[in-house]
Parts: sequence; structure tokens; C-alpha cells
Amino acid sequence: MALRPTSRTDVNRSAILAHLGAHGPASRADLARVLNVSPALMTSLTKDLLAEGLLVELDHSPSQGGRPARMLGLASSAGRAIGVKVVADHVAFVEVGIDGTVRRSASEPFDASASTLLADLTVLLRRFIAGGSREPLLGIGVGVPGSVDRQGNGLVDSAQLGWQQVPVGATLRREFSLPVLVENNVNALAVAERLYGLGRQHENFLVVTIGTGVGAGIVVDGVVLRGHAGGAGEIGHIPVLEDGPLCSCGNHGCLESLIGEAALVRRAREQGVIGAGSGMPALRAAADAGEPTAAALFSEAGHLLGRALAGIVHTLDPEIVIVLGEGTAAWSHWSFGFEPALRSSLIPSRRAVPVAVETWADESWAQGAAAIVLATPFDSEGVAGDQGRLVRARLVEQSAPTGEES
Repeated sequence: MALRPTSRTDVNRSAILAHLGAHGPASRADLARVLNVSPALMTSLTKDLLAEGLLVELDHSPSQGGRPARMLGLASSAGRAIGVKVVADHVAFVEVGIDGTVRRSASEPFDASASTLLADLTVLLRRFIAGGSREPLLGIGVGVPGSVDRQGNGLVDSAQLGWQQVPVGATLRREFSLPVLVENNVNALAVAERLYGLGRQHENFLVVTIGTGVGAGIVVDGVVLRGHAGGAGEIGHIPVLEDGPLCSCGNHGCLESLIGEAALVRRAREQGVIGAGSGMPALRAAADAGEPTAAALFSEAGHLLGRALAGIVHTLDPEIVIVLGEGTAAWSHWSFGFEPALRSSLIPSRRAVPVAVETWADESWAQGAAAIVLATPFDSEGVAGDQGRLVRARLVEQSAPTGEES
């Protein structure tokens, strides 16, 4: 597909879609002010985007004495992205619109340790894409529990998956001839929060995930902090207990080895709270039923998490901490230990930092992976590299009025 040069009009059109995708509906006047273009040009640009079905007019904004302004929002058909979340035993897929709305989702068994893992992933992904709509596909985002060298390259190291230098990005780009962005799964969730969640209201925040592992996505001045090799935020490997349990990373006594799902289930079995074949659902049910040992396991995990996060809050000074992940289903039990430990461990000036616990769905990981594709139109830092530029080019082509050269 030949890509035409990007004109200033193209940039403005993409910026309109990007801003609405990131911040939600806005009036023409607000868009003109934020994007620094004249009201007349904004009227012309949005007229074209409305005619092409990329924008829709919504309800009026509240009036401040003058005529109420019509609000503009993204049409759900204004392009789509595929999100993929890889874990050890299955892979989850979502198809999302450019507004972040999940159109459809699926989950398939997957063996991350198989010698044919990349071929298997390709087959499953091809099957999912084939079942989708014919709307323009902007790209594929892949979230993995590990370190990724660069989003646009996608070379993965993952202790959880047993991967070393696995070329996920290069393989999928070759197989699908589409832009492919690969990112640590918690960083991808942080991007999704920045676009569509509580992070829209904050420039500096921390996303913490609890569940199979423990991780953090760090957003500083509106940008996800990746670190030197894409491994920033691995808070699950903070050393907590010397000579503690063996962690998946090979060290002993990491936070994750003490409060991750496997650790909690192991201790519950050892203490006879649940049977040998039971897992987290049974442990959570026991705590819900008031079983004191089950409740204490969660509370102790919350205590350790709270103390660890206090150190991170002191280091980063976030505006808010957002807790996500499968483990939040039992947050009512975690919180008994978490809140006292966090607040008592913080210096007085940080003690009031808000902590928001968001609801969780299995598809959220994959939705976060799709968000790294949808974030590229306003990737001012160039994190996505060449692949991000390809996504933006596809968006510009899709948005071009019919009859223009391509």
C-alpha cells in the first residue's frame, strides 16, 4: 500500500481523532483551542470528518449563557485495532474501535513453552482477525508479562513465559503485513488508563496489577516510563524477604513470590484452607464466607503490598494509584491489610494519595494491548517508532476524502 506524504491538513484531521479518542467528546471551539487552529478551519475539518462517518454529533454541552455548543465524538466505525494478551496457557483477543470500545473478544488455549509457539500464535490470531469486520485495521497490539526492548521491535524476555529474546513483533509483522506493537502488559494497561480511564484526568499516576503476578505501569508527565530496556515497573521483583520462596525470576523472597496468586494458593493448601486441587476461586470463596485463615492470607498480602507501594509512592510522587488485575475480585479482603500498611508507611505529605480500585474483566489485558495501537496518533515521544508511523499513516489514508491520491 503506497503511503502519500502527510500534509498539514492530514495532521489536523488525525489530531482531531486522536484528541477525541484520548479525552472523549468535545465541542468544535474546544478542539480549535486545544489543537491551535482557527475556528473556521476546525469547522471545515470536522464537517469533512462527519461526512465520512468518522465523527458523530452528540448532545449539546451545557450553556454558559450563549447558544449551547454541539459536542463531537468518535464514531465507533472510525477504524479498529486488535489486542492480544499472551499468558502461559492461553491467549486472549479483542477487537476494539478507535474509541476504545470492545467489539468482540475470544480466548484460546495456548502453550507458551511450545517450540511452535510463534506459529501457533499466528494461526490463532489469523482466525480471530478473519472473524471480524471489514473496517480498516490500524494495527495489532500484543501485551506480554515481561520486558520488551521497544514497542516497534517486539523482542520479548519473560520469566513467566520462559521466553528469551522471542521475536514476537518481527514474526507477526511478516505474517500479517500490518503494523505490530508489542509491550509489557501492565504498561499497555497504563496506556489504556491514560486514554480511556481515570488516567485521563492525571499526568502522573501509577497503575498496579495484582493477580498471577504483580506489576506496575508508571506514567510521568503523561508518558509511560519504560526504562532502559522496557523493564520499568517490575515491582513484583522487589526483594522483600531474604531466603524467602523461590520466585519465577530465579531469586528468592520477591514480592510476587509472597503475594502472587500461586503463592497465596500454595499457602492456603498448606494450611488446609482449600483442597490440594483447588485454586484462587476456592480461596476467595472461603474468605467471603468468613473463614479466618483465608481472610488473613489476603490481609497479609495487602500489608506487604501496602508497604512496598509506600516506597514507590515516595519515589515517584504520583497523583493517584490505580489498582487493577484479577486479584481485585478479592480486594475487600486485601484492603484490611493494605490501607493501614500504606498510610502508616507514608510520610505525612503523601499520606492522602488516592487509591482507586477498578473493576476487572478478563478481556481488560487484551484491551490494554489494543490501546498501544490506538495511542500512536498522539505518540509525541515516538515510543512506537516506525510501527507507530505506519499506524498513523493508515489512519490518515482512511480519513482522506474520497478522490484524493493515495
